Amino acid sequence: MKVSNLCFSYDNRTVFENYSVEIGEGITCLMGASGLGKTTLLKLLAGLLSPEKGIVDIDGRKVSFMFQEDRLLPWLSARDNVLLVTDRERETDELLCELGIDGNLRIGELSGGMARRVALARCLMFEADLLLMDEPFKGMDSDLIIKVAEIIKRQNKTAIISTHSLEEAKALDAEVITL
Repeated sequence: MKVSNLCFSYDNRTVFENYSVEIGEGITCLMGASGLGKTTLLKLLAGLLSPEKGIVDIDGRKVSFMFQEDRLLPWLSARDNVLLVTDRERETDELLCELGIDGNLRIGELSGGMARRVALARCLMFEADLLLMDEPFKGMDSDLIIKVAEIIKRQNKTAIISTHSLEEAKALDAEVITL
């Protein structure tokens, strides 16, 4: 995947000016301070934003996007939130169990970290070639980060993940791109 001579700004604030990067297969972490463009780059890669100038080429891959916000439907159970993107019920139940989530609970009954794991499960269960994940480990402790990183790695998909944490990048065995 390649980003070439990317230019993008919000109102009068430039985020990218002739930015270029090549992203290989496997897991890549985007790192940098808040406001440097990690989320914006993910949204450009997903086609949710359009560059003012330049090229964003993801080789025609189908994308699954995990937003910074969980974007779950509170009136549905954890299980039903994941089943919105797949019909693989048994695999959904297994993944939720592995993530320590009771799939029958409604989203409002879950802690923030548990809801984050439901959003992660939904992202992983969507059949896509490319996982774009914006701070997927938010609200998780070190032990849970290691467990979830193993689940992400097991997918054997190309993933681009924004994070502020070198610990998370190491747990993922990820290549790091610093913005």
